[in-house]
Amino acid sequence: MILDIFSRYVVGWMIAPQESAELAETLIADTVAKQAIAPGTLTLHADRGSSMRSKPVAALLVDLEVAKSHSRPYVSDDNPFSEAQFKTLKYRPEFPARFGCIEDARAHCQRFFTWYNSEHRHSGIGFMTPEVVHYGQAKALLRQREETLNAAFLANPKRFKGNAPQPPKLPVAAWINPPKKEELPGNPSESSTLN
Repeated sequence: MILDIFSRYVVGWMIAPQESAELAETLIADTVAKQAIAPGTLTLHADRGSSMRSKPVAALLVDLEVAKSHSRPYVSDDNPFSEAQFKTLKYRPEFPARFGCIEDARAHCQRFFTWYNSEHRHSGIGFMTPEVVHYGQAKALLRQREETLNAAFLANPKRFKGNAPQPPKLPVAAWINPPKKEELPGNPSESSTLN
């Protein structure tokens, strides 16, 4: 699964019978192409699995000008963004005790990732959906929320004890391994991660 950690949008995923360098390479290349990622703008944070450290994946990342970052050695939960997403997946009421076959797992994930990206309101991104943040619609929605809250306040200020309510803030940046301040790129929304 490839997750844009800024928007929490799942940009790519795959279910396969086994992990391999070739499948990881395909997933990364297809996702970078589908998202039209410009060379030199993406950092891919991955676990330390053999496929993610393989020569084919390393060569692909060099060709695509994608910077790489890896989890700390022997730390399986080094990515809080992916861990939170997987917890949401596994704690949904419709998540089965087991899947009958790989096609069942793919069908379930197709429904889940559609819901997660377009309907799930995430607390880490101001209760917006990942899709709204990923595709740059969050500021307009935030303005709409502010107008609604202001109208509610003006209509009944006692309800709010005289304090105008404010919508949740949008994130400014998201990092797993934050760079030193002088190295910060101009667009943090393009930081993504793979698990």
